[in-house]
Amino acid sequence: MGLFDSIAGQVLGSLTQSGQAGATQHAGLLEAIGGLMNNPQIGGLSGLITIFQEKGLGGVVSSWVAIGENLPISAEQLQSVLGSEQVQAIAEKFGFSSEEVSGHLAELLPQVVDKLTPDGTVPEGNAMGDTLGSVLGMLKGMSR
Repeated sequence: MGLFDSIAGQVLGSLTQSGQAGATQHAGLLEAIGGLMNNPQIGGLSGLITIFQEKGLGGVVSSWVAIGENLPISAEQLQSVLGSEQVQAIAEKFGFSSEEVSGHLAELLPQVVDKLTPDGTVPEGNAMGDTLGSVLGMLKGMSR
């Protein structure tokens, strides 16, 4: 099973369990995660990992990259890493409260990072962006 299949299977499994409304919400939040990782100010997945490390959560994010169990992150911890302005912008874009966005992202982001790093290393260049973009495109089509 390839990287794309792994990410799609994990994400779609989460969406199916939530029903169609949940699928639409999660697809929007996955789009937001893609936006974070593609934001030049963040610097892709490696930049996002650096931000977590700088905020004192390097061990948590390292567990998502490494092979094995993913450590959980709380909604409050996630909001402290991303910043309340960033979380609020995502909330407004998708019609959620900041608390809902933080909670859902705390659930989804570890899964996405884990699936983007199946061999325990961060992909370089466009490999991660291409894969994430493919998954997001597929999810948009399914949530309509």
